[in-house]
Amino acid sequence: MRRRNGKSSLGVKLIFALVIAGAVYVYSSAMFEREVPNINLHSNGYWNLKKPLKIDIDDSSGVKSYSVILKSKDDENTLHYEQFITPKGSISIEVEPPRSAYAMKDKSIKIIVQATDASKWNFLKGNTSIKEFELKIDKNRPELSIISNSYKIKQGGAALVIFKVSDDNLKEFYIQTNYDKKFKAQPFYKEGYYISLLAWPVVHQNFKATIIANDFADNSSKVYIPLYIKTKKYRISNIKLNDSFLKGKIAQLAEEFAETQGVEDSIEQFKIINEDVRAKNEKLIHEITSKVSDEMINDFKINKMYPLKNAQVVASFGDHRKYSYEGNNISESYHLGLDLASNAQAQIKPQNSGKVVYSDYNGLYGNMPIIHHGLGLYTLYGHCSSVNVNSGDFANIKENIANTGKSGYAMGDHLHFGVLIQGVEVRPAEWMDQEWMKLNISDVIKNAKEIIDRS
Repeated sequence: MRRRNGKSSLGVKLIFALVIAGAVYVYSSAMFEREVPNINLHSNGYWNLKKPLKIDIDDSSGVKSYSVILKSKDDENTLHYEQFITPKGSISIEVEPPRSAYAMKDKSIKIIVQATDASKWNFLKGNTSIKEFELKIDKNRPELSIISNSYKIKQGGAALVIFKVSDDNLKEFYIQTNYDKKFKAQPFYKEGYYISLLAWPVVHQNFKATIIANDFADNSSKVYIPLYIKTKKYRISNIKLNDSFLKGKIAQLAEEFAETQGVEDSIEQFKIINEDVRAKNEKLIHEITSKVSDEMINDFKINKMYPLKNAQVVASFGDHRKYSYEGNNISESYHLGLDLASNAQAQIKPQNSGKVVYSDYNGLYGNMPIIHHGLGLYTLYGHCSSVNVNSGDFANIKENIANTGKSGYAMGDHLHFGVLIQGVEVRPAEWMDQEWMKLNISDVIKNAKEIIDRS
């Protein structure tokens, strides 16, 4: 009797152990994994019912089937359904909008994605994941129109444009040029209106600017700015380098810059200074002068610029300088400012006020204050012997901000005067011309205000 009871107890224990082992196997086996499929919809919450929806589904045991349902206020529509003979670890699908998309009046809809994996869990039915995404429907492109703009733009010069843009779901807008520069516009006069200066770099032979507006649903509007394009021939200067210059000014500058440390060859020193150091200095300038305020402005009044009294022009803007030594071409560069000279250490007094955004030494440009006059318009003053303003100061009209000098890459006492629009150098001569400023700035703004007031 005891023997039989012993055998019975042993059998129970064996069965119990088998049950435990089976349970452990089920819980630890990949075949019985319990994770539901991961579903991801690539969306920012908007849909224009034009572009397909991108959906990713993945699962460790493999996706066995899925469905995508569009649920509107009054209807449900299966957009996609698929079942796999061989489960897939991950799938990426693009779900096209329904044929009735353009007739849909709903402001928002729901996308319901259901996916089942190939796990043996849940009595061999697998794990099922259901995700619901609510999307705002926006089928309309942003409203975009030009209010007023300059008649023309000259190579190396500037222009102005004022436009209107509106959209309930507006994401971004900017002015795209043919040379990969994007200009940012500033709010102007009344809500929904914007203003921006444009610049055509002297080194580019063509110019085109297009205003682009995008909303969150990926609807886009584009308007070309109708400017009369006028090319301009700039001077080409062939400059022969001599040993006196190389062993003098260049050797002196070579001691100053990290890029030329350990370089003994005078020609190599010149190339590094004229190309590498110049590029570094100009990169800094472009970064500083690329900023535009987000504050609304009602007007933009600017006086003609002439920062140095009784000055003579000693080097022109846009001068393409080609350097040679003993008949061999060595290097080249563009002169992107206007060199003015009068008396030694003459007072520099800008005719326009503004915020000093930089006041420090900048390599080839020497001591160099930069002033922002608003609307992304900056003026630069290079080679100064002394500077009387600091970054963050407000410079008043005709304030003595600095004195001319020979700091940096300058052979004689003078002022390198630069004008920049959102990081692009432009012809100072235009901003010294009262008639040009009236036709291209003041009149454009006046005309725009009249149109806006009538709207």
